Amino acid sequence: SGDQKSVIVPDEFRCPISLELMKDPVIVATGQLQTYERSCIEKWLASGHHTCPTTQQRMANTTLTANYVLRSLISQWCETNGIEAPKRSSQPNKPMPACSSSERANIDALLSKLCSPDPEEQRSAAAELRLLAKRNAHNRLCIAEAGAIPLLLSLLSSSDLRTQEHAVTALLNLSIHEDNKASIMSSGAVPSVVHVLKNGSMEARENAAATLFSLSVVDEYKVMIGGTGAIPALVVLLSEGSQRGKKDAAAALFNLCIYQGNKGRAIRAGLVPLIMGLVTNPTGALMDEAMAILSILSSHQEGKAAIGAAEPVPALVELLGSGSPRNRENAAAVMLHLCSGEQQLVHLARAHECGIMVPLRELALNGTERGKRKAVQLLERMSRFVVQQQEEQESNSRLQATVAQVFPQAPEQVQEREIPDQLESPASQYPTLL
Repeated sequence: SGDQKSVIVPDEFRCPISLELMKDPVIVATGQLQTYERSCIEKWLASGHHTCPTTQQRMANTTLTANYVLRSLISQWCETNGIEAPKRSSQPNKPMPACSSSERANIDALLSKLCSPDPEEQRSAAAELRLLAKRNAHNRLCIAEAGAIPLLLSLLSSSDLRTQEHAVTALLNLSIHEDNKASIMSSGAVPSVVHVLKNGSMEARENAAATLFSLSVVDEYKVMIGGTGAIPALVVLLSEGSQRGKKDAAAALFNLCIYQGNKGRAIRAGLVPLIMGLVTNPTGALMDEAMAILSILSSHQEGKAAIGAAEPVPALVELLGSGSPRNRENAAAVMLHLCSGEQQLVHLARAHECGIMVPLRELALNGTERGKRKAVQLLERMSRFVVQQQEEQESNSRLQATVAQVFPQAPEQVQEREIPDQLESPASQYPTLL
């Protein structure tokens, strides 16, 4: 509208086909994470194309995977810039074929076993439902419609760790279907999932974290999940989990921290020192996830203070020069937040000492669109800082010269005393011992 300020939409939020802000971003099956607006790529595929419009790489299949992380970032960007987030089409999804009588009978039999007093039957039924839900979207919908969700939730408190593991993994697989997310949340699943996250086997904890990530793609669920104690438990898993567990925890934490209210919870749970440990890890493991989290935490006042206390500037400057394109832009974003506010002079001086100007200039020329914008803004601040430092040095030099002219110092005259060539030894004052 005419009275609304003009906002430039970042290129990574635009569909490469329509060049418009994406409402429902999806990833095509090329292995390159190419993302498009769902309606645009569906038209492309319907016209007989079997290649990616951008890379011309042939697609392995026509499966479209929702890019939940990008969708959340677009929502966050819209909120930050005071514009309404794009709404996904309200048209219903293609109707799923109804369960056949034999499929429904099989599912009902498994649900009966979930209620059995026999632990063996419960375990085997949960394991089979886990596999069925993993197989395809049709099964996920049929299992949920048969009433499996409350029964699976009841098994999350089972003393049998294998049963608990199968149940939480079945819920994870069911949550992948968009229609099942609301059913899982309305059943009060989150506290039980968090219980598994804290107390289950390592595989169960990993899958509990993945379940929370899957559910948190819905913005309103980020708020609900953050208020249940999930964030401290995810931070613990990020610290002590297996490599897969750490990755699941980082993905869930990133998504939850997109909501501003969850950032403080994560910071107070000790997330920043863990993330800085990953950023400075020589192996580079989970570097992408760590820098993405660091970028969104740096926009929070507590987060900026915690990051600044960890002396991050040398590692960030190094990433600016040698990191991946996305990590370089995130490093620039973090530095931009640090170089504003109370401690900006400290961080600007440290960045200048570390030689930030060269990698910043290169990023401003050859980075991603977001990276270029951040680099240009940071270059402006660094340049102002350098000019101010030079002016202060010149002013100090002029002041010293003026003082020297007004108060000329007479040459120091030191009156020398005669010092004997050899001091009398104090030993001569004492008798000689024999």
